[in-house]
Amino acid sequence: MDVSFAESNFPPLALGFFGLGAGYLIWGPQELFGFPARDERVDRSLGVWGIWMPGLCQLLTGLMLFIGLGWFQVFTEDKELYMAALAFSAYGIHWFALGWNRYRGNDPRPNAGMSVAFIIISALGLTVFFHNGDWTVGLLFIGLVGVYVCDFFVALGARFFERLLGLVHVLTGLWLMYLMFAATLNFAAGFHWTV
Repeated sequence: MDVSFAESNFPPLALGFFGLGAGYLIWGPQELFGFPARDERVDRSLGVWGIWMPGLCQLLTGLMLFIGLGWFQVFTEDKELYMAALAFSAYGIHWFALGWNRYRGNDPRPNAGMSVAFIIISALGLTVFFHNGDWTVGLLFIGLVGVYVCDFFVALGARFFERLLGLVHVLTGLWLMYLMFAATLNFAAGFHWTV
């Protein structure tokens, strides 16, 4: 029995943008300004936020995109959604690990190796989106490359890069809020903002 579904014009992009943006806007100011000062309570709070906002929102978005692309084939027109599914899934899972490690007070030095892998996936996203003329999401991936370059040096103990990471988190988080806002207005209200 062959079952087919109608194509959907509503990929869940806004949820993924919002989750990651909220995570960056929660973690970034602490890194940039050192407020509140890090201690066990602050780390537990940041860990919980990291797991539930960027972690869960992005993982759900990535899974919905992969299922829509592969199993139900409801997202067929926009091939860039494959890269989005890959990125949202990978970043979501990685935020579960980041949040858990921060919550538990685990050693951040292994993040250096993680950062290399996420620099590569971020460069891939940058290439895919700019190649397809989607400069707004391409800019997001420039921010993500910046995040993981900084994160690499933070993991190695370079204190300067923690503040720089906070700045990149805040700027990229604000850009993600724009992407969430634009995607939602386009899908829900018929606007034509660039996303």
